[in-house]
Amino acid sequence: MALLSLWWAWLCAALILGIAEIMVPGFIFLGFAIGAVAVSILLALGLLVSLPVLLLIFAALSLITWLVLRRLFALPRGQVKTFKDDING
Repeated sequence: MALLSLWWAWLCAALILGIAEIMVPGFIFLGFAIGAVAVSILLALGLLVSLPVLLLIFAALSLITWLVLRRLFALPRGQVKTFKDDING
């Protein structure tokens, strides 16, 4: 569990989650990546020491970020995404 108290471990996790977001689009992993970067910054500044607090802040920031991204990039209410052209053809 000492690894979760290191700022660079959270930054590596954010990088891995960011790469996963590129592979699987849809803003699924981007909220987690931003939460991990935030925790990494807080650890680098020396503001957090307790593992439960780190995990709570990571979860809360990830959820808030995901909700904000969902609202920013959502289709207008009542619209459905349709495709007129086939990208393979």
